[in-house]
Amino acid sequence: METCIMSSPLGFTKIVGDEHGIAQVTVLNSEEKETDIIPVELEDCVIQLKEYFEGTRSEFNLILNPQGTPFQKSVWKQLETIPYGKTFSYLELSKQLGDIKAIRAVANANGKNPLWIIIPCHRVIGSDGSLTGYAGGLYRKQWLLEHESPYKQQRLF
Repeated sequence: METCIMSSPLGFTKIVGDEHGIAQVTVLNSEEKETDIIPVELEDCVIQLKEYFEGTRSEFNLILNPQGTPFQKSVWKQLETIPYGKTFSYLELSKQLGDIKAIRAVANANGKNPLWIIIPCHRVIGSDGSLTGYAGGLYRKQWLLEHESPYKQQRLF
């Protein structure tokens, strides 16, 4: 597996993958050194993430190879259907997967998503519209949702 580190508006991002696809994209909570030479297998991912943060990309076109259980993979696949700029609740996600009682398992699989931003787990919110749990921190989730929102709110202070 190849690895690189890139900077983003939300912190340093670690990308892991090989010729079979991108296996992991993780936001880091520490200062890192950006990778000088990006492995060829990761170049498209770096380019597309930069375009996303610049606001010129709303969909990713990458070969993905996340590692997880069949159930986790089914949840992650469903997450990919949430459109840019939209949100779903954990309850809606559970319904789409065919088992309303699986809401906790769905939330758990969502939290184990290894492909930050690319599989948009940040688009899943509480049924009441609240920003519930996010492995990268709720401030990052809020930033991502505001970044994707078609309605730009100006800050007063």
